[in-house]
Amino acid sequence: MPSSTMPLAVRIIRAEHDALAAMLRTLPLLLDTQRRAGTAPDFGALRAMLFYVDEFPERLHHKKESELLFPKLRALAPELRDVLDDLDADHAQGERAIRELQHTLLAWEQMGEVRREKFEHQLKVYTARYLNHMKREETEILPRAAAAFSAEDWVELDEAFGSHRDPLAPRAGQPVDEAYAPLRQRILAALPAPLGWGPALPDISPRP
Repeated sequence: MPSSTMPLAVRIIRAEHDALAAMLRTLPLLLDTQRRAGTAPDFGALRAMLFYVDEFPERLHHKKESELLFPKLRALAPELRDVLDDLDADHAQGERAIRELQHTLLAWEQMGEVRREKFEHQLKVYTARYLNHMKREETEILPRAAAAFSAEDWVELDEAFGSHRDPLAPRAGQPVDEAYAPLRQRILAALPAPLGWGPALPDISPRP
């Protein structure tokens, strides 16, 4: 479906997925570059990134999917029950997983390099699970919703997702929430170009 004909809710979901996926894919590359250069990690920026994941994708984005999008689709496409159950379970587990990752980052910051490997491993697992989760939503859920939902269904979903002001996925013409402007600046200053404002990393590749 061309992006110009997608419902607003679908465009927002995909844009928020893209912003999060880009950040999650870049973090290991950034940490590896810093390790090779002997540069200390910016723990403040790492904390800001994990806070963003907890604050927006986990608490806001997932909540709207589980409370609005998924129930509508369950009613219209019962054959997707198992897929939706899996995705709902991912949502329930996600908040716990990001808190564990935040704790492991704090352990690395306070205890030193001996805790680095555990953080990087947990980040790798978290990222793989999240990317798979978003892929399933985009390939198995959103196309089915586009085919099944009525105009009235999309009005409700567009209104719900249209209220989002994700600082890493701002919509054209919509200003970033001033309360989150410092968070956005902190993250973008730490991320390499073209995702952020930092020096580019040679091995960053665009999303396929």
